[in-house]
Amino acid sequence: MTFRYLRLAAALTFGAATARVAAAQSASEHIALGDQLQAQMKPAEALVHYQAAVQADSMSYEALWKASRDAGDIAEFEADAAKRKELYRTAENYAQRAIAANATDAEGHFYLARALGKVALTLGKRDRVKYAGRVRDEAMAALKANPTHAGALHVMGRWNAEVMRLDGFSRFMAKNFLGGKVFNEASWDNAKRYLEQSVDVDPGRLTHHLDLGQIYADLGEKDKAKAQFEAVINGKETDYNDKFYKREATAALNKLS
Repeated sequence: MTFRYLRLAAALTFGAATARVAAAQSASEHIALGDQLQAQMKPAEALVHYQAAVQADSMSYEALWKASRDAGDIAEFEADAAKRKELYRTAENYAQRAIAANATDAEGHFYLARALGKVALTLGKRDRVKYAGRVRDEAMAALKANPTHAGALHVMGRWNAEVMRLDGFSRFMAKNFLGGKVFNEASWDNAKRYLEQSVDVDPGRLTHHLDLGQIYADLGEKDKAKAQFEAVINGKETDYNDKFYKREATAALNKLS
């Protein structure tokens, strides 16, 4: 009797443990675990859980856009060019799937705009122009869903700045021969306006201050640029890449001096 009782108890214990594991393997559990790791600024580990959540539920909008976010975060300062490109492609794929799952929310469109913009930076000028229209369209779709989305405002500010940083001949070719008519709306005023709005909406994000500072520097507004770079250098690290943004801000500030 005792032996049979022990076997039954062991079976019940194993069953309970298996149930706990199964529960932990649900999409919602993996998302929760990913969120915990993301809050600890561990995007690579978080990405594993978001990907597992997608495996458990291929239409999980939250898992898809968060997987795109973390793949993009890891890619941004990846030293290996091939790995960086592949990670951005992964971010692009997850964002596209997120939009397929929910086209009315801002996050999927924003992360697709961000991924496309990063992929474009790895391409030649002709292909960058082709991507530019898509980047703008996705950022604007995000702003349509959420007019105060700080990330989408940032993308639009950066988009305007990158267009204006092209030499005159490249902009002329883009507008007239490469299907880049949308470039006509780009301006430094728009670049400033969008980035200033992103800083106003989310002042704790160091990347907003960094890119706004770079725009001010391009325009010769040195005091404003210095203030933004110092905000990055003295700001609290809340995102995985903030340590890298601080280095860039320090280099940019030294260049101003």
